Amino acid sequence: MQAESLSDDFEDNCARFLPECAGQGCVWALEGEEGFALCESEKYPRTEVMPFWSQREFAELHADGDWDDYHVVAIDLEEFMDDWLTGMHEDVLLVGINWNDELEGIELEPLDLLEQLEQELQ
Repeated sequence: MQAESLSDDFEDNCARFLPECAGQGCVWALEGEEGFALCESEKYPRTEVMPFWSQREFAELHADGDWDDYHVVAIDLEEFMDDWLTGMHEDVLLVGINWNDELEGIELEPLDLLEQLEQELQ
């Protein structure tokens, strides 16, 4: 494991997301034949979460098991902010931020993440 890998500190993992995505100009997700990876929310019944990562390597760790036929894709940060987050809000999906190896981490409302990204990029 690399020293910069994600930890069990969800707040720390989440805090890394904004500057790392802003620095690269993209976020990373997993896409399969039927669309992007989704899983059930830990917090909200009957709500799904779409996980995103700030580094390609973090996303690659999850392309196995149920998602072994998924591949890692980069999503342009501007497109993510302009289209994805508002669309996810309309679809009542949550955003998973830099989930660790156990698929555990912060679940955010898409518009809350949009606001944080806008502040990060100012």
